[in-house]
Amino acid sequence: MATKTPVTRAKPINLRIREDVRNLIDRAAKLRGKTRSDFMIDAAYRAAEDTLLDQAFVKVDAASYRHYLAILDRPPSGEGFDRLMNTPKPWQK
Repeated sequence: MATKTPVTRAKPINLRIREDVRNLIDRAAKLRGKTRSDFMIDAAYRAAEDTLLDQAFVKVDAASYRHYLAILDRPPSGEGFDRLMNTPKPWQK
């Protein structure tokens, strides 16, 4: 017997928004092929995830932390760094 997945229903959120902002959102949503609601939900969801991920706490032991700081304190080096530093800059062409 298959278990039923609970049905979740969308709940409305009412927003007051200036017309110029709504028009901008509508233009962007149209470019993405989305409705205004879907566009706003996606944008809000990404912003919420970013905010929560910015608050992530990583706990490590003292030795790992010292090792991490030592790596950050080293001067940059290596083939990739050398290539980056020797690539002509757009304003130098």
